[in-house]
Amino acid sequence: MRFDPAQLETLVAITEEGTFEAAARRLHVTPSAVSQRVRALEQAAGQVLVRRTTPATATEAGAPLVRLGRQLRLLATEAAATLGTGDVVDLAVAVNADSLATWFRPVLADVAGRPGTALRLHVEDQAYSHDLLRGGEVLAAVTDEPVPVQGCVVERLGGIRYTPAAAPWLVERHRRGRGIDWAAMPLVVYNEKDHLQDALLAAHGAGRPPVVHRVPSTADFHAALRAGLGWGMLLDPQLDESLAAGDAVRLPGARPVVVPLYWQRWRLDSPALAALTDDVRRSARAGLRRTATTTPRAPA
Repeated sequence: MRFDPAQLETLVAITEEGTFEAAARRLHVTPSAVSQRVRALEQAAGQVLVRRTTPATATEAGAPLVRLGRQLRLLATEAAATLGTGDVVDLAVAVNADSLATWFRPVLADVAGRPGTALRLHVEDQAYSHDLLRGGEVLAAVTDEPVPVQGCVVERLGGIRYTPAAAPWLVERHRRGRGIDWAAMPLVVYNEKDHLQDALLAAHGAGRPPVVHRVPSTADFHAALRAGLGWGMLLDPQLDESLAAGDAVRLPGARPVVVPLYWQRWRLDSPALAALTDDVRRSARAGLRRTATTTPRAPA
């Protein structure tokens, strides 16, 4: 089945702009023309592709066509740029906040050396970033999902290690013999999608304590733990800094957790995407652990 490129671009514009009217303004056509293109595309596909809501979104059937439309846009832009038209190649990528704050940083410098490339980052938890790939919102993602999304390829990058830690005085306040009172000590999580601590709590026979703080910033999360707001999972660089300063300690009876990270990207012959993948590989080799994944276990 062949789809009209103008109709696919219209579908993409609707999902990006949120309304038929805004898509029409971007495409410099009338809202009626936008509606006609969508209806024609839906007739060709035999399914409803757009939810007529506010904002308008792609249906499950429409998501693959949104992805196709963005792929055609990328290839067309790259071809135009090669001809010296001055077009800018836009690379939409999903990456988790902790990666962005640590090992992913050199990728930014690499992309800065290619002035015709624009990097558009979506900050999303590694457990959810592949959903952005599935919906066609990004062309690549750092994710913890080893199974490739349809139309994508996947490769292992390495692991990012987290260690349960807290301010020394908070640990002493909640110490119980050789361990701590997991059910009572306040907890700090990144946001509502952060469940890394839950596995550790379950391994110690506890659920979340009554007091759970949310601090959705990697740097501020670290600051919150140093201030004694609660315990949480610190990245290796944060832990090393705090151990040296004496403002955090490892939690007794708790082991580090290594979360595996993968790079998923569209299966597409794109020079810009290939160059970005090389950037990510180099940064991952330099900044991620090569060890196997570990999971929290209760102490013997």
